[in-house]
Amino acid sequence: MKHSNVAYQVMWNRLISVVEEQAQALVRTAFSTSVREAGDLSAGVYDVKGQMLAQAVTGTPGHVNAMADAVAHFIRRIGTDKIFEGDIYITNDPWEGTGHLHDITMVTPSFYKKELVGFFACTAHIVDIGGRGFGADAASIYEEGLYLPIMKFADRGQVDQTLLKIVRGNVREPDQLVGDIFALSTCNEIGHRRLTDMMKEFGISDLIKIAEFIFENSRRATIERIASLPKKSASGELTIDGFEHPINLKVKISIQNDKIISDFTGSSGLDKKGINCPLVYTKAYACYALKVAIAPEIPNNAASLAPFEIIAPVDTIVNAVHPAPVALRHIIGHFVPDAVFNAFDKIVPSIVPAEGAGCLCNFQVSLRPASDSTLSKNAKRSEVLTFNSGGSGARPELDGLSATAFPSGVMTMPIEATEHAGPVIIWRKELRPDSGGNGKQRGGLGQYMEVGAQAGHEFDFQAMFDRVNHPANGRAGGGAGAPTTIQQDDGTQMNGKGKQFIPNGRKVIMAFPGGAGYGEAKDRSLDQVKRDLLRGYISIETAAEYYGLNKEDVDEVQKAIENGEDF
Repeated sequence: MKHSNVAYQVMWNRLISVVEEQAQALVRTAFSTSVREAGDLSAGVYDVKGQMLAQAVTGTPGHVNAMADAVAHFIRRIGTDKIFEGDIYITNDPWEGTGHLHDITMVTPSFYKKELVGFFACTAHIVDIGGRGFGADAASIYEEGLYLPIMKFADRGQVDQTLLKIVRGNVREPDQLVGDIFALSTCNEIGHRRLTDMMKEFGISDLIKIAEFIFENSRRATIERIASLPKKSASGELTIDGFEHPINLKVKISIQNDKIISDFTGSSGLDKKGINCPLVYTKAYACYALKVAIAPEIPNNAASLAPFEIIAPVDTIVNAVHPAPVALRHIIGHFVPDAVFNAFDKIVPSIVPAEGAGCLCNFQVSLRPASDSTLSKNAKRSEVLTFNSGGSGARPELDGLSATAFPSGVMTMPIEATEHAGPVIIWRKELRPDSGGNGKQRGGLGQYMEVGAQAGHEFDFQAMFDRVNHPANGRAGGGAGAPTTIQQDDGTQMNGKGKQFIPNGRKVIMAFPGGAGYGEAKDRSLDQVKRDLLRGYISIETAAEYYGLNKEDVDEVQKAIENGEDF
């Protein structure tokens, strides 16, 4: 049956809906709070060659854009002659998956009328994979946890029980991990069912024509956007904390007629600890940065990503190869967009935001019975991972978003969900006034957090923070965001990264970083300053020092507070 372009457009939209339902099924069925509450996942549909046709809106760029390359690896490793109906494949290979061992990627071949028509893939971050646990302390990939090469989880419908026994015997949360694996398998199956329903409805027997339509239109639209840009090159760089010494990210952006090249030559070499980033993850966030800058409304697929070429020398912090430790590859990967924006702003100004908090403000708490407490007989061991965010950078025409993850898009976990996961107590979680950089557009606010444990527990605190020594830089005259701080409640200073022991009864007190400002603070409107003061986003001192608010203006704000008014 011959279809019109309108019909193919409808089918394309349907495919996007299919993978979104696939992703939502994973959210509903996953065991890990990182998936259910934070949305740290991805889902997509692929053609028979392993080229991504559509991705779910729910998910992170690091997972989706990295997973875009993964299915081709599965096809090559499994072998086209060994792909059968009822198969399910699995891996957590950092270099053929999505960057570290804590991401499980599942791929399921989709058959229609006994013929292979495509693949469904999904990825989720799991709380534990054994080894040293989720953190930067390992010196090689071998210490970071259980490695699952690309293999069959199910062969023609039969689950590999030996594999499950190996998995259960090597992780701290076996029920949770195995539950997540089956949730991943199930969401792919739901995608397959919806795809076959669509194929029946439109009377098609394969995805060849719709794939051609998607790829042709996506490639053309992306190249048209690139062609409209100045044919220039510019370099940008960024310095962040690293583990024991600062890390420099350098990138040269070169805009050509039909592609954009991002060359990371000059970036720091490999780190001894697990913050190194495989190229697939660097590529994911470099492509994302350019996509949001020039073509945010063009759906992600193999063709819309193809015009972005990413180059990085082997054994640099942004192209770590086996056996480099990569557990916290997101630390580096989440700063890649800021480096790219710093270069792109020199070519096309007034488009990209100021620097933000960058990486997620994650921490994992490994709780156990305290050795010095009579209450420890009722204590239990537990692993609790929580995702949190600092502020995003201000945009040319808008303030930065407070406590919002950019570029990852991962959601902040509710306190209730975190405390339900184990005997942890979140004593404080609120916005951090004055943490957003000043400017015509203000940077987004970070957060305050205090965490402890129920009586009778001690714990290891695995810190995964940055921006302690290198806060976000403003753009076009905007001010810097506030840095990260971390300490125990007795004043003991803590490191921004690494596993640290917290004795029974102690709390960890954190202040997460703010995003930087955009433009000169003197150009911010008086009403916006008054509104920020009224809502508690800035203090009277900041309002006076940076924005010139006088006593009469402050009195007006205080009166508005008394009357319940706003600006």
